[in-house]
Amino acid sequence: MADIVRIYTDGACSGNPGPGGWGAIMRWNGHEKELSGGEGETTNNRMEMMAVIKALETLKKSSTVQLYTDSTYVQKGATEWIDGWKARGWKGANKKPIKNKDLWLRIDELVQEHNIEFHWVRGHDGHPENERADELAVAAIPGG
Repeated sequence: MADIVRIYTDGACSGNPGPGGWGAIMRWNGHEKELSGGEGETTNNRMEMMAVIKALETLKKSSTVQLYTDSTYVQKGATEWIDGWKARGWKGANKKPIKNKDLWLRIDELVQEHNIEFHWVRGHDGHPENERADELAVAAIPGG
C-alpha cells in the first residue's frame, strides 16, 4: 500500500473580511512539515481553502492523502458540491456565480492529481493537529 500523507489544515481571520492567515501540518513516513501564510484582506473561508491548496501544492508527486479540516465549507465543497458547481458552469443552485471560484478551480485541479479523502474535525475541540494548525494560522495573520 502506498504511503499516506496526512494533512491538517486551518484558516483564521481577524474580522471577516479582514487580515487572515492559514496553517497546515503535513506528515508522511515519519516526517513532519509545517506551513503557514497570510493575506492582508481576505475571508475565513479563503484562508481555509488556501491552507488546503498550499499543502497539496507542496506534494512533489501524486499521493494518497488523508486531509483533515474543521471547515465544512471546504470538506463539503470538495466532496459534495463541486460536481454540481462544475455542471452549472461554476454557479450555485441559485444560478449565481459561486464565491471563491478562483480557489475552487485550483482545488479541483489538485484533487485530480491526488487520491484525497477529506475529513471534517470539530474545531477548537482539543484535536492536537487542528489546534496546532490553528496556532500557525493565527500567527500568520499580518499585523497580528
